This record gives sequence, C-alpha cells and structure tokens, in this order.
Amino acid sequence: MGRKILLITTDQQRFDALGCNGGRFAKTPNLDGLAAAGINFSQARNQSTVCMPARSTILTGQSIRRHGVTSNGIQLPPEENSLAHVLQGAGYKTALIGKAHLDPHAGKIFFENTAAINETTGPYRGFDHMELCGHTGRAGRSLFHYPKWLAENYPEFVGGFHEYAVAGAPSNNGWTETGAPQVADNPIPIALYHTHWTARRTIDWLDGLADHADWFCWMSFPDPHHPWDPPREAAQRFDWRDLPVPDRYPGSREKCLEILADKPRHWIQWYTGEAQFAFEVPPNFVPAETTADRIREVNAMVHAENELIDDAVGQVLTYLEDRGWDAETEVIFTTDHGEFQGDFGMLFKGPYHIEALMHVPMIWRPAPVRGIAAATVAEPVGHLDIAPTICAAAGLPVPDWMQGAPLPEAKGEEGRERTITEWYDTWNGNTVELQTLCRDGWVLTRYGSTNFYDGTEGELYNLNDDPKQWTNLWADPARQGVKADLLDDLLSNLPPGRDSPLEKVAPV
Repeated sequence: MGRKILLITTDQQRFDALGCNGGRFAKTPNLDGLAAAGINFSQARNQSTVCMPARSTILTGQSIRRHGVTSNGIQLPPEENSLAHVLQGAGYKTALIGKAHLDPHAGKIFFENTAAINETTGPYRGFDHMELCGHTGRAGRSLFHYPKWLAENYPEFVGGFHEYAVAGAPSNNGWTETGAPQVADNPIPIALYHTHWTARRTIDWLDGLADHADWFCWMSFPDPHHPWDPPREAAQRFDWRDLPVPDRYPGSREKCLEILADKPRHWIQWYTGEAQFAFEVPPNFVPAETTADRIREVNAMVHAENELIDDAVGQVLTYLEDRGWDAETEVIFTTDHGEFQGDFGMLFKGPYHIEALMHVPMIWRPAPVRGIAAATVAEPVGHLDIAPTICAAAGLPVPDWMQGAPLPEAKGEEGRERTITEWYDTWNGNTVELQTLCRDGWVLTRYGSTNFYDGTEGELYNLNDDPKQWTNLWADPARQGVKADLLDDLLSNLPPGRDSPLEKVAPV
C-alpha cells in the first residue's frame, strides 16, 4: 500500500497562531479546515525549542541526544537514518522544498549552503529533490535557491527585505515607526515572497510526477520566524495600533522583573541585558528596553505572515484536489518551535522551556480513503511521533531506531503520559542544560550542573492554575511531593542518547 504524503512545517510559530487553536487575529481557514477534517492534537510539544534539533527530530523520529543535534550549528550526518531514507528506499519520490536547516547555515562546506551556487537540487539526505530558501530574499550567509532566483528575475525587490544579520550576528535594527527589531516595510508582491515561492515550487515538483506515483514532500515555510518583513500588501491587513498587548505580557518592566525574580537567574540576566544565552537573539537586544508598541508591531507582522502561510497551504491543497490526489494524501502540519511574541516582555527564543516555545500546533489529516474520524486529541504527543506516523501510514514497519510512536487516531490511547523537551548549549561562555517534563498539566524543568548553574535550580508550574507560567513552584514547600514525583518520572523516561556527541561547527 503506497501513499501520497505531504508534511507541512512552519518556523517559530506559536500554538495559538491558528484559529482552530484559539487564535484571535490571523485568519487561517485552510489549516482550520485540515483540523476539522482530521485530528488536531491539543497537547503537542517539541523536543527542542530551537530550529536544528527540532527539525532533526521531525526527520528521524529521535530525541535530540539520540540523533545528536543538541543545538543549532551541529550537522545531522547526511547518511544518518531518516524518514526520507526509509521512504526513498521503499520507492517513494521524495522532496524537501523551503527551509531545511539540517546543515549549519554559517559555512560554505555544506550542501544546503552551496546547492544554489552549484545549480543542483540534490539528491541529498534521502531526498531526490531539495530546493531551498531561508528567511530573506537577500543572499545572506548562504545563497539558497530562493534569493538566487529573486536576484536573477526580480532584483528590484531584494533590498526590501530586512538585513537580518550584520557582521555575522542577528541585526537589532528596526526599519519602521516603532523601531521594533528585525521589522521592515517590504514592497515585494505576495506572489514573489518566499512563502508563495515555496508553495509554487512544491506544486511544480508535484506536477512532474506520474498520477500513480507514491511521493513524500516536506513543504517547509521559513515564516513566521524573524525577520518580520512580510509583503506590504499583507502587512497592511493589521495595524499594530489596533492590536492589544499579548495576554501574557506582564504590562510593565517592573512587573516583568517581579515575575522573573522567581525563575533561575539566566531569565532576568537576559531580560536586563546582563548576559546572553543563544546566538539566535541579536547581541545588543535588551528585552527590558522593548516597548509595548514594539511588541504589538512584531505581532502585527507575525499575524500577516501566518495568513500568508495559510493562503499558500490552501493553494497546494487545491492542487491536490484538482489532481485527484486529495483522497489518498496524508497531510501533517506542525512547526519546529514557538516564539515569545511579548510573553514576559520578551521576543525571539532560547533556553526557556515555557509554553510559548514548547507548545506547538500539530494537525494530522489522514488520507480520507482510510475513513479515520475527525477528532481533537488531548493525549501528549511530540515531534518524534511524526516519522513513525508517516511510516505506518505508508504501510511500512516503524524502524526500531525511531524513538517515537505513531500518533493516536482517536482519543484515549493508553500509554501516552508525558512529553520531554531538552536543551544543551553554550553561548558567550554560559552553558545551560534543561530537561523538561510535561505531564497532567504540570511542567517541570530540571537544570543541569554547568559553569552557570549548580544543578539544584529548576522550574515547576501548574498550567491548570497558572497558564501564564508566572509563578514558579520549584521551592514551594507544599509542592515538594509533586516535584519529587515528576523528577522521578522525568529521569526514568529520558530517552537514551547516542554513544558519542556530534561536533558543533557553527553558531547556527
């Protein structure tokens, strides 16, 4: 039994970005329609809150210590076992179109960073075809296929994109009224922006396949990750002045400091600009100096980008219907990680295991010919369950090297009790290691012993009582029994890692 399989991912998109998940601003009718026709997982969480580890987990079905990509800047070995290799070996046509980020971006020795220059689209990593873009229409650190195409065909629109990086580090410059970092007014037409380029190139690849072909396509949108520079036509749908501040924005610098004082010290040190803990944040960005207006403008741009993604998804779904493929196509949608978007007064992401970054949208629309009923499933699931799900849907055995399990097809599947999210990285000399368990409405984070922490620190939240995660219960005497139980559960269920670590060769 073969299948047609479309895996759709975004980058840095919050769970509440979609209407079907309670989003109140961006209109997402196509993704909402997938959720209504399929299975919407309300308690899906990633296994890492940064790009490369999360994407490697999606591709391999493994935890970050097992596949070895524990931070950005570590290459997933191209020959490593992966879903793409499994499907390719079973006769599937395979493609990855859009953002890959399985190779480090900062380096000219990797396929992803040289493919466009060398005018090749693969094969690579089990994908017959790989056509790539990043977060900008500028050449940037890597000349992907999209900026090369844009420069060759529409050079007048290259300069409308935000500069993104300066001297090898993320830019803190803002090019609009509020001065919000990484925000720009971009005159590029919607049809030429990388979101719709990704959808169009996906359709073009599918158009070259025979009607009877079994195929797997990973369509990977680089938005709504910063820089926040959507086409002006889309951005004008949202006036930031009309938007409220986010529900989880404390409201003032003083209130932010009060809340962060109960968290381990890297929180408040990053907020005040005393220290940095992730390359992905502009080095001179100080969250404490970020105004409510800047946060509202960033959110306006994000909402515009989310609407563009939904529209592009709709174009591909329409193509599948017109081609007569929809009934036999499995569709899975998720993102790699979330974004602060003003929660705690912060932007971007990093070593912070809170819902804004861990809780991700995940929708599975099984092939309609299978007759699986639509449902909203609250059992905990994660990224490491995606690859096993696709193997099972394709009628293939789930390899024993995958650590996840096929996603549940209905409510109430036994054996699903928890998700685990991890972080291991060093930046600016500060090493932070986090291991987080989400179970039964509790979020517990254990801090490792490093040059920055002594290993006694941690975070504990009851999401039922404190969905904003403003009150850290780690030291609460009344919660020590719950904490001990969750710690034991976490340590007893940490997935095993690989025998030897992989080398970090670049910042990102």
